[in-house]
Amino acid sequence: MTIDTFYANAPSARASWRLAILMGHNARTYKFALGNALLHHAAQGHTEVPLRDLAAPYAMTLLERAAQAPQAPVGRMALSETDFLTVATQESAESRRLGRPTDRLLDAAVRSMPGMVMQKFHNHGGTEVPHRFYEVVGSPRNRTVRLSSALGRVARSHEIAGLHAELDARWSIVENSFATGIGRSLIADGVRVDRETLRLTDQRRRRQVTGVAAAVAGFQHGRCHVCDETVSPEETAVDHVFPYALMRRFESVRGWSGPDLDSLWNLAVAHRTCNGKKSDRMPTADELARLARRNEQIMRSPRPLHTTLRLTLEKAVPGRRISDWATFLREVAKACA
Repeated sequence: MTIDTFYANAPSARASWRLAILMGHNARTYKFALGNALLHHAAQGHTEVPLRDLAAPYAMTLLERAAQAPQAPVGRMALSETDFLTVATQESAESRRLGRPTDRLLDAAVRSMPGMVMQKFHNHGGTEVPHRFYEVVGSPRNRTVRLSSALGRVARSHEIAGLHAELDARWSIVENSFATGIGRSLIADGVRVDRETLRLTDQRRRRQVTGVAAAVAGFQHGRCHVCDETVSPEETAVDHVFPYALMRRFESVRGWSGPDLDSLWNLAVAHRTCNGKKSDRMPTADELARLARRNEQIMRSPRPLHTTLRLTLEKAVPGRRISDWATFLREVAKACA
């Protein structure tokens, strides 16, 4: 499944937004801070914003996140004195005291944004996402950011709560992949699911990364896995597409020969009511097709979610490598027969 297919499954400005946020590779976390700032202004109906006004929430959000987790890979290269993250660290205490970025921090953001994150936000794999969300105009000393109608539709969408949750979840995943120790584990081994909390953790230290629902909802275009209608975070449940009860049932008789049903590949977002009605029944053909598409889409996202599903495919059948999710799901169905 290609990126074009992801968009074609639900062609809209929201799909373009998800391509930008969920699918691109991340050398730093600036894209998420920019996305947060863009939604902040567009939700207020703004169509033109001085770059300095956009830079203020951008800088403060990065500063606040940097106090909790790394915003760039730890130890790969030393940051220069003029690097934005260096300035953010130096200006953190005073910015927090003021409740706004210091002039020095704001100046650093205004200088760096146009030639860095704002050039790359729409890029994906050598192409651009189908919708553009802004345009930077004006002279270097007086830049303005024109917010597009597509961004306005995203920011005022009925799915906005879910889009914010998806952005935050992806940001958390990238932060953890940058961290010393846990990052190396995530990149090499992928994530596991804590069944009690329904949160993703790293394989080795069991450190929590983010919630399962927010991590996968965007790859389903914010839709319920069962009824295929939009689902909000408040209505969300996490469904075992192949019911987890199968493992217990088979283990008590002849042993379960299939893959772990409590893993990321088998967990999908659904309405609580749909999940309750589905209960322990087997998935329908439509549900299996949706799960295959969702997993193919995750496979085209950056690590560690990509790694998690790749390893699932590689280890599914001993001595045999399965290359696509439709085949994998057929094999699981056979194991359930």
